Amino acid sequence: MLVLRPVEPSDLPQLQQLARESLVGVTSLPDDSHCLLQKIRDSQRSFASPVQSNGRENYCFVLHDLEHQRLLGCAEIVATAGYQQPFYSLRNRPFISASRELNVHHGVPTLSLCQDLSPHTLLRGLHIDAELQHTAFCELLSRARLMFIAAHPQRFAEAVITEIVGYSDAAGESPFWNALGKHFFNLSYVEVERLCGLQDRSFLAELMPHYPIYVPMLTPDAQACIGRVHPAGQEAFDILEREGFETNSYVDLFDAGPTLFARTPSIRSIAHSRTATARRGTAHAGQTTYLICNDAVDDFRAMVVELDWSADEPVTLDPATLAALHLTDGSPLRLVAL
Repeated sequence: MLVLRPVEPSDLPQLQQLARESLVGVTSLPDDSHCLLQKIRDSQRSFASPVQSNGRENYCFVLHDLEHQRLLGCAEIVATAGYQQPFYSLRNRPFISASRELNVHHGVPTLSLCQDLSPHTLLRGLHIDAELQHTAFCELLSRARLMFIAAHPQRFAEAVITEIVGYSDAAGESPFWNALGKHFFNLSYVEVERLCGLQDRSFLAELMPHYPIYVPMLTPDAQACIGRVHPAGQEAFDILEREGFETNSYVDLFDAGPTLFARTPSIRSIAHSRTATARRGTAHAGQTTYLICNDAVDDFRAMVVELDWSADEPVTLDPATLAALHLTDGSPLRLVAL
């Protein structure tokens, strides 16, 4: 039985193991016990804080195998992407050059350093065990964060973003980084991503060029990376795309991976989730897979359950599922079909 819950201090050793296994580019999961312990403590404070608007909070969740007492994944929400430090991105927009005398009107794509996305809520830190990829549990890990936002909208911004890891090869080389960022830092892509995990990335961003970068002047390999998803990040991209997230004109500062954007109220798991009442009983195998959670804050729990459920009816759950979700007979819950 797998359940998603807030991270706890005792999770540190297993969380660090997840960090070791995570994809290069997932900078919010550094393989460093001090940084991860600080993340856990910040998350605990965030869950415990009675906030009424989005601020500096970050909420870290883990996917817990109750039977074997092991962690199989993790994911995070940052209430405000640029609350403590500016959240830098590259804005991909054309620069228009025109001459009436020559009858020329031409748009050249450019990348410009910006902080436009700083006010938005940020999804990050998604990592799941390889054996659970392309299963309903990957949906659980990604989308339960959205259910938490649905339950506590006052804690988050009116728009949500996420950066999908951009392309790098099997050796960890990023053509985009090699063509651009490496000229400003004598560091490999792997090294710079590791530094971003250990420290706030704004100190590196501030050394990047502050003038527009003309895309045609980059190498063809680097240009091909702009907005390109790393193959290992495709599932995360697809899940959120089905949720209504869309690519926009922003890409990651270091590998040019795409940024996904959605207005919070229009996200599928938020707009379509429904509240119901839990009923203790004998649950029969259902025909529909649901993501189901309680509406707690620091005691938040979410699972994937097979149900036959009709709107306005109670949700019948067996005692083990009720206990795993920290629910009792008559408790309110939230659910949405996968």
